[in-house]
Amino acid sequence: MIIDCHTHLAAAEHLGGEMLEGARRAWGPACDLTATPEAHAAAMEECDVAIVLPIDAEEIGYAVPNRYVADYVNADPARRIGFASVNPNRPGADKILEEAVLGLGLRGLKLGPIYQKFNPASPAAYPLYAMADRLRIPIMWHQGTSYVENGPLEYSNAVLLDPVARSFPGLKMVIAHLGHPWFAETACVVRKHPNVYTDMSALSTRPWQMYNAMITALEYGIEKKILFGTDFPFFTVERTIAAFRDINRIVEGTSLPRVPEQVIEDIIHRNALEILGLD
Repeated sequence: MIIDCHTHLAAAEHLGGEMLEGARRAWGPACDLTATPEAHAAAMEECDVAIVLPIDAEEIGYAVPNRYVADYVNADPARRIGFASVNPNRPGADKILEEAVLGLGLRGLKLGPIYQKFNPASPAAYPLYAMADRLRIPIMWHQGTSYVENGPLEYSNAVLLDPVARSFPGLKMVIAHLGHPWFAETACVVRKHPNVYTDMSALSTRPWQMYNAMITALEYGIEKKILFGTDFPFFTVERTIAAFRDINRIVEGTSLPRVPEQVIEDIIHRNALEILGLD
């Protein structure tokens, strides 16, 4: 079984402003962040189940409605699981999340402090975490860097999730992209808290970063808490798996340590749904 725990859905009308400008500045003028239902369905033929993520970040031009995701995943609930996204800065954010879960059937929460411009350790965001905890749904965090010019990097380090995990020890959380480039900080938080995990998505075009992230994970002993993800539409399942299996090529002919092949295969086939209580 292959479970892609990190994919996106977004139509052209959901994207613009600072988000699209930053993406094209970083990736080139041809960069396209759209992921239509048709494109997503075709790409996810390569895996058994996909978790589908929106983002509620209207201020930067990235606003995918929860209902848009719900309509898509509910058309094939055996192979798609949808998360909601609620900006903690919205009045009544906790009630919006409750409606997305109980009313739309979404099964997790996606947050991105660098996109939604909030400090994850701020008490103002705690009612939203408390609702996720009460609903027994996991949180997927984009707790890492981004190209959005006015996105606050000071809110992006995984260390800021430590007080959240201490306050809600039963709340399952995933730190996306191994928290790049803060791999060591991510490993510390994941190791420290039994219900905090990470995924290895979006690193396949950065072989040196991906290698160092995995060696850091091994040195901290968190390799069994890493989930498989692609960050579609940026990357596909096939491309991500190929790059991951090729991770040791960069150190061939050196005395640098290798990432064990069994560790790689275990991550590719890890049952994220069971781990996150979504099976």
